[in-house]
Amino acid sequence: MAQRDNRQGGRDRDERDSEFVDKLVHINRVAKVVKGGRRFGFAALVVVGDQKGRVGFGHGKAREVPEAIRKATESAKREMIFVPLRSGRTLHHDVTGRHGAGRVVLRAAPAGTGIICGGPMRAVFETLGVQDVVAKSLGSSNAYNMVRATFDALKRQNHPKDIAAARGLKYSTLQARRQEIIGSEE
Repeated sequence: MAQRDNRQGGRDRDERDSEFVDKLVHINRVAKVVKGGRRFGFAALVVVGDQKGRVGFGHGKAREVPEAIRKATESAKREMIFVPLRSGRTLHHDVTGRHGAGRVVLRAAPAGTGIICGGPMRAVFETLGVQDVVAKSLGSSNAYNMVRATFDALKRQNHPKDIAAARGLKYSTLQARRQEIIGSEE
């Protein structure tokens, strides 16, 4: 009977984990030269998200690739952040992010635009659940720095309700002003 309960608990964990989508962004192979030859190790960068506004990234190192990926995935699930999305498909406003020499610019886009950006950033947006965004990487093209810069930008993303509360305005007033600005641009 204990065996059956244990299996049932494992199934619940699998169902809970299945809500997340994970993408392998980068694998780095490193070699250590020792007396008998070379010893290889692997480092993996993984992005995990629920495609509903939660996303995280993790880094894992091991002697074998699957173990490095598993460690990175667990690390990503522990370090998830929530990003407010407009209509569940794009960002609320344009934002820039930095990490080291890597700099990214993220721009909200109209419906039907798609994800227009480089490889490591694409993995972040696909797992986040963004369908329309335009992003540009400036500076370093290192996958680790690009992902960290993207996360820096996403952490700066504010929901209009938070901005309205900080300014002492009603959310509807703020949205009406936004519509006026969009109308005057067209």
